[in-house]
Amino acid sequence: MATESVPTAPELLAYVTDLRADADRMDGYARRLRGAAATLDGCAGTPGCSGAALERQAAACATAAARLRAAAAALLAHAGRRPPR
Repeated sequence: MATESVPTAPELLAYVTDLRADADRMDGYARRLRGAAATLDGCAGTPGCSGAALERQAAACATAAARLRAAAAALLAHAGRRPPR
């Protein structure tokens, strides 16, 4: 019979650290995409839809970052810890 391994609090905290790092990375991608959209906005010959497409991708990255942070907070609660303020 196989038994499931339940993550320990230190393992959960390691996941929290990883989730937060991923969220920071996604926020960074959103900033870069918005910067690219602003740069392309001033370039002649750039298709008009480019800025909007980059902005949609930036918004998706920001949403992913928020969800990753929410998952980290949920894991902290599960591990019996309070999230830092």
